[in-house]
Amino acid sequence: MKLWKKLLVLSSVSIFSVGMLAGCGEQQQSASTDGKSYNIGIVQLVEHNALDAASRGFVDGMKERGYEEGKNVTYDRQNAQADQSNLQNIATRFVNNNNDLILAIATPSAQSVANATKEIPIVGTAITDYVGAKLVESNEKPGGNVTGTSDMNPIPQQIDLLQQLVPNAKTIGVIYTSSEVNSEVQVKAMTEYAESKGLIVKVATISTVNDIQQAAQSLVGDVDVFYEPTDNVIASAMPTLAAVTDAAKKPIICGEENMVRAGGLATYGIDYYKLGVQTGEMGADILDGKSKPADMAIQTAKELKLTINKTNAEALGVTIPEDLMKNAEVVE
Repeated sequence: MKLWKKLLVLSSVSIFSVGMLAGCGEQQQSASTDGKSYNIGIVQLVEHNALDAASRGFVDGMKERGYEEGKNVTYDRQNAQADQSNLQNIATRFVNNNNDLILAIATPSAQSVANATKEIPIVGTAITDYVGAKLVESNEKPGGNVTGTSDMNPIPQQIDLLQQLVPNAKTIGVIYTSSEVNSEVQVKAMTEYAESKGLIVKVATISTVNDIQQAAQSLVGDVDVFYEPTDNVIASAMPTLAAVTDAAKKPIICGEENMVRAGGLATYGIDYYKLGVQTGEMGADILDGKSKPADMAIQTAKELKLTINKTNAEALGVTIPEDLMKNAEVVE
């Protein structure tokens, strides 16, 4: 079975499982009235809207279950600013502080804390492929001290959306960070699906934000449209990419809505705040003693949504079909 098909099957199974769990446990409250205080470390790879939203959602999801900052929870929030040495230092800090739980936002964050401790429970979010990142043994039964939520995109639907919005497109440009496992997985799946639809994919990789402009300029004359996965470096500097693509009148179909708000054209994707809330519910289950990471299946997003940047569409001369507009969240 092709990679993207495997990912879709996994997502479907996970969504069904999550729905069943949500239906059974939605009204339950945590038994967190034992007077204990909890220290929770939050490590975020870099600052951008999607990861910020996931962090807020986690804190709110925990609060809904009785774990509230300033009452019985102290959060140690750390941002690595996309620096590997910072990630290692933060992981060491959390282990030395003997935190009760760690939230790892994005794949490199989770890899760093997972390498630092096999004892402290870790929940991850904004991570595409836990197995590929060697964080878990399997999505159904992680087997160690790591579990969490995946932000795997509905890639076929996103490429179908690209063809609806740019029907004459024949060549897709993609830029992603070579060190991000999550981006590599998405680009491989996208390429496979796009080529099955008769499209050509051209790829450029980057290492840092400073490489984006050059990579975009290397592709922009040879492609009709760009597709950008939920790559953390790209997401943190979307205006840099959009400055090149907009000047050339080349739309960007994005992996998530905050990238659309920052200059992309459209996406059919994940609400990272709600994904964070799901992750908070998993963290609460661990602190409640209801489950252990080893036995908690990786969850995927319960909801997806269409987001369209109307201002960007008008600037690029892209006509949005009425049936898409009426079902979309329109940003300007």
